[in-house]
Amino acid sequence: MGFFSRLVSGLTKTRDSIASGLDSIFHGFSKIDDDFYEELEEILIMGDLGVDTTMNIIENLQDQVKEQRIKEPADCRHLLIDIIKDQMDVNEEAYEYEDKTSVVLVIGVNGVGKTTTIGKLASQYKNRGKKVMMAAADTFRAAAIEQLTEWSHRAGVDIIAHQEGADPAAVVFDACQAARSRNADILLVDTAGRLHNKKNLMNELGKIRRVIEREFPEAYLETLIVLDSTTGQNAIVQAREFKEVTDVSGIVLTKLDGTAKGGIAIAIQAEMGIPVKYIGVGEQIDDLQKFDPDSFVNALFERNDDPEEIDLESEMNDENEIEIKDDSQ
Repeated sequence: MGFFSRLVSGLTKTRDSIASGLDSIFHGFSKIDDDFYEELEEILIMGDLGVDTTMNIIENLQDQVKEQRIKEPADCRHLLIDIIKDQMDVNEEAYEYEDKTSVVLVIGVNGVGKTTTIGKLASQYKNRGKKVMMAAADTFRAAAIEQLTEWSHRAGVDIIAHQEGADPAAVVFDACQAARSRNADILLVDTAGRLHNKKNLMNELGKIRRVIEREFPEAYLETLIVLDSTTGQNAIVQAREFKEVTDVSGIVLTKLDGTAKGGIAIAIQAEMGIPVKYIGVGEQIDDLQKFDPDSFVNALFERNDDPEEIDLESEMNDENEIEIKDDSQ
């Protein structure tokens, strides 16, 4: 099954809660009036798009309906989908770091899938011919070091790790030294998911960033925050808290398979102004892929028997498809 098919399958619950409601509105109303927009607004909010994002979408839709002089509610469906796609655009520079000497700092609370995300990215980068290394800078949890070490073995990449309780910045220092001496292309850094307060988090991440900038100045620094899509609007709260203490350049949304809250992918990008760069729809290594707004929105809003999906399937089966399979989380 190609990635788009898995995405369509994974978003079934979200699609059931959004697309079916939209169909009833677009085909149930005989005219476009205040009641039509109110019903549409309620469906989008219930689909975890959030109040602010929904209001912006509705206002945009109203403007375009007026501008294009649309009279039939059914004619608004694809207009709505296009408006949402426009809000989720990922620019061409979003993945530039993959082709540079880079340090990728991976942040987020515990349990969202940070370690697994790093393992999957390491495997994919290596399969594209990159020399990859890992740094186990989450030293607060022994299990984190063990998990990342296991992923390094599976991916066949080097890892720099200290003992539990070690200074995370010291781990990053050693990792930067090793990455430079071994001519690594990408250094993936795992970080602690839970510290006592924002001040501690700010100090820890600030210290790590300073070490990277001092010891590996030629490296491009990319900061990815991993968020669990099943938490819905709480994912936005987490993203805001991390954004307050460090620069965040991209979002990884995990666990999109089987959740009814897939609409959060639309809300978080619109409200945070940070692009979603990767999405995860399962446990296999190639179930984490670069985010394609067109494919995502089509999977979210189109019916399973929509012929557009057949065309999109072939588009998703590109060079990013990885042959390695891994059934463990």
